[in-house]
Formats: sequence, C-alpha cells, structure tokens
Amino acid sequence: MSDEYTDNKIETKAADSSSGNYAPPADYIPAQESPDQELYHAKSFWTKWVFCQDAKVIGVQYALTATAIGMIGLILSWGMRLQLGFPETFSFLGPATYYQSVTMHGMIMVIYLLTALFLGGFGNYLIPLMVGARDMVFPYVNMVSYWMFLVAVLVLLASFFVPGGPTGAGWTLYPPQAIMPGTPGSEMGIVLMLVSLSLFVIGFTMGGLNYVITILQARTRGMTLMRMPLTIWGIFTATVLALLAFPALFVACIMMTLDNLIGTSFFMPEIFSMGEKLEYGGGSPILFQHLFWFFGHPEVYIVALPAFGIVSDLISVHARKNIFGYRMMVWAIVIIGALSFIVWAHHMYVSGMNPWFGFFFATTTLIIAVPTAIKVYNWVLTLWRGNIHLTIPMLFSLGFIVTFVNGGITGLFLGNVIIDVPLSDTYFVVAHFHMVMGIAPLMVVFGAIYHWYPLITGRHLNQTLGKIHFWITFVGAYAIYFPMHYLGFIGVPRRYFEMYDSPYMTSGVGLNQFITVAALIVGFTQILFLYNIFTSWYKGEKSERNPWKANSLEWHTPDFPPTHGNFGKELPVVYRWPYDFSVPGSDKEYIPQDVPPSQVPTAKAEQT
Repeated sequence: MSDEYTDNKIETKAADSSSGNYAPPADYIPAQESPDQELYHAKSFWTKWVFCQDAKVIGVQYALTATAIGMIGLILSWGMRLQLGFPETFSFLGPATYYQSVTMHGMIMVIYLLTALFLGGFGNYLIPLMVGARDMVFPYVNMVSYWMFLVAVLVLLASFFVPGGPTGAGWTLYPPQAIMPGTPGSEMGIVLMLVSLSLFVIGFTMGGLNYVITILQARTRGMTLMRMPLTIWGIFTATVLALLAFPALFVACIMMTLDNLIGTSFFMPEIFSMGEKLEYGGGSPILFQHLFWFFGHPEVYIVALPAFGIVSDLISVHARKNIFGYRMMVWAIVIIGALSFIVWAHHMYVSGMNPWFGFFFATTTLIIAVPTAIKVYNWVLTLWRGNIHLTIPMLFSLGFIVTFVNGGITGLFLGNVIIDVPLSDTYFVVAHFHMVMGIAPLMVVFGAIYHWYPLITGRHLNQTLGKIHFWITFVGAYAIYFPMHYLGFIGVPRRYFEMYDSPYMTSGVGLNQFITVAALIVGFTQILFLYNIFTSWYKGEKSERNPWKANSLEWHTPDFPPTHGNFGKELPVVYRWPYDFSVPGSDKEYIPQDVPPSQVPTAKAEQT
C-alpha cells in the first residue's frame, strides 16, 4: 500500500469525522505517532547480567540487593528482641549495640528494603511490560540508578566497620542527639548514614524520572491512562510523591552533615555537653523534624500506594472478577498521594507545636482515611460473589487487607492529639507502625512474588512451602504485634534498652518473652521463603504460559519468560482495560487487553 493512499485515507477519515458522518470501526486505534525505540543489545556476560540496560534485569538486581540488606535488618531485629525478652542474658547486646540495631533496622527496612523493592524492583520489571513498552525510555540512566543504589547500600554497610560503629540515634536521626558525643556512632557512623541516604536519593531520582516519563510517553497504542493496570497507577503516583518528598530528606542530610563536619548550626541550638559550651548556636532541631517528616509521611504512601495497586490486580485475577469501581480506585490513589503532603506533623504532636496546628493536622489525618477506606470497600466488593481461588497470591492479598485495616484503625487513634500524646512514646506506636508499614506491605511483596515468579523464571514456586510460609508469617505477625498494643496501653516505653521494674508492668515481662519467640520463628520462616525462591529457579515445576489466566500485557509476550525488547517485532495494540473477567455474553472466561472487539462481538464488556 502506498504512502499516498494511506495519507489520503487518513485525510478522508478526518473530513468525514468533521461532517459527523464517520464512525470509526470498533477495532480502530490511532496510528503510532513516534518511531520504535532503539535498544542497546548486550554483547557479553557483563553487559547482559551485570552492567545491564534491560529493565527486567535491573528490577531483579534491585530486588536481590534489597532482599540482602533486608536480611541484615531482620537479623538486627532479632538482637533487639533477644535483649527485650531476655535482658542481661547475651553479653554482646549492650546499650550501644541495641540502639545501633534499632536505628539501622528501621532505616534499612523502610528505605533500603521496601522503597527499593516496590519502586526499583517491581517498578522496573513491570512498568515497560504492563504499558506495552520495549524498555524504560532512558535505559542507561536506569542502569546507573541501580548502581547508585548499590553504592548507597555499601556505604551504609561500611558504617558497621568504622570506629564507633553505625549511628545509634534512632531511625529518625533527630538532632542534636544524633551528632552529640555520647550517642553511639556520633562521628563516622552518622556521616556514613547521611551520605548513604543522599546517594540513595540521587539514584532514585534517576530511576523515578524514568518511571514517570515511560508511563506518560512510552505507552503502546490504545493504552490510555484509564486502561492502565492499577499496579502502574500505584507505582506512578508513588514515584511522583518520592520525586517531590525525597528532596526534603536530601537537604536535611546535607545540612546535618555540615553541622557535624564543619560546625554549622542549621539544626544545632546553643548547647552544653559535659558542662562545656559547644560552638553551636541559633539552629533549630524542630526544623529537622519538619524536613524529615515532610519526607517521612509521604514515604508511608510511597510504600503503600504500589502495594494498593498490586493487591488490586492480584484480587481481580485470583477472584476472576473485574475490579469494582476502577476510576474511583484511580482517583483514590491520586487523592491519597496529594493529601499525604499535608499530614506530616501528626508525627510531631509531642514537639510542643501550637494547638491549632495540632487541630489542623489531626483533621487532615482523619480526612486521608476516607479515600483509603474507599479502596478497602472496593477490594471487598471485588471479592463479593467472585470466583475466589485461594492461591498463595490470594492468601497474601487477603492477609494484607485484614492487616492494613487493623493497622489503619490504630492510626485513627494516633491521629488525634489527645490520644497520641500519652501513647506516642509507647509500644502502641511500634505496633501500629509495623502493622500498617511493615507487615501489610510485606504481605503484598510476598503475594506479588508468588504471582509473577513464573513470568520471571518460567517456573512455579513450591506451593506447599508457600502455604507454610503464608500461615506462619500471617499468624506469627499477629503474635508479635497484637500484644504490643497492650504493652503500649500499660505504658511500656519504646526505645528503652531494658524495661524498668514497675508493679504496673509485670505482665509485660512474659509478653516480651512471647513476642521474642514469635519473632524468631517468623524470621526463620523467611529463610524458608528464600530457599524456595532459589531452589525453584532451577528445580521448580515448569509454568505454562499465563498460568493465572490474566489479561494484562506482561503475560502475553511472544517469548515466555519475556526477552530483551519484550514484544518481538510488533508492539501490542490495546483495546480494553485489564479486568475483563467473566464478561457477560462472552464464551471466554477472560479477555486479554490486546484482543480486539471484533474477536468477541457478543461480549458485553466494560467500555474503557
């Protein structure tokens, strides 16, 4: 067919359309507007698996690195629990070691494990596949972003080997304590922590810009924003939040580094140490808290929003039912992201703020619960009358919903100033934070790995080990964190190296021992999970193509598992959303996104 004929045909369509006589056929999708992406193809082992520009390999690199540092965070938590459950039993657990473990465990799990897993791991692997792109728009920059992350992790680990060890200032790193003599790691330890966080932010910015531009500019033909899987919406919104929130952490890290190394006073007031006046003056420790929590609360949703999106897709696929209220779910994700920037100071009720500020932030905290509750309702209504398959991904998804609701309810307690002030420094906060920010997102991580593992490797994980993993993790998490709510109510303070003698806290001794035993059991179960991952890579049962009968594009590539470039010679064309399950009038139980309407003419599918 000549170019002249094609151009003439397009012009005729445009003319007919303007006169109101033309109706495009059901299968019509506008022509491709830009040339196909040119990819760099690896020429050696090093450029294929190490310095690789394929987003799928980079995603696996992120996931493996985050998992490795996460295991160190897990081991640190065991040390903390052994000290709390059985004080003065282990000689290697002194006060300095305990506070260093608390600090490193918190920062590792929040930043280097969860953020890196959701955005670096799942983001890299799934974004190009789910939107129908060949790769990220800037593959080389994407590769550099991973290596920046790896360097940040290595700098963090280096703090274990410097004189004084890693910082023990608490994971929030509040000054002036963080850089004062007497705090563990107040010299090189805190500097390496701050440098590591700065490198992490730089590396993430490279990756985050890639994610946003790929989603906005590199979607395949027909993939409108309202046809994207909710997984992509969650990752996209979380990435925008991170690009706006991480600069606050970055500048706080730079300023505190300068306070520590050259004696500036950004955060250091006039202060005495051991009876001597230090050469600081005029700084504001509260300024650091504002900067940290301006990053810190969006960080909760930087982790939660990808989890919301992923769990929505898992529930829809494994319940064989279209997601309930798709547009409402999209807007709930966007509204949660926007509101997350005006609730940060509910972490600072005990800092002495003006009561009117407390009123404002308590109000916004309760308001953000509304779109969050909408998502929970929509998940439940998606499950309602669905053909629920209790696969391992579905079990973890259900575990997430229950755990997130429980953690969210305690958040309503802590969002109110008058309740938060007496509970703020107790184990009630530890329980709330871990339920909503630790256990709930990890449930989604596990469910997502069981779901997409066949796509990555072409094999299934061992299902028996998977069910053992789920039940011990789910029940064990409640055995750990439910009793902590009670410890908070009776006044057991968090951050304390050893629980002091008090007639009001005798019941807390046995509970702490019980929690410690449960934590050790749950922790060792994660090693079983890792064993399952690595052995199944070579010995697992081979998976059929699209084993879950899903509709989204990642399961419909020419090669399985997908190879570099993802979609062979021709990119797919999208005609529908990814949730056409059990469509009335269709003889098929599911209709993939790239199936044109003419192939299922009797299907009464949702118009998207």
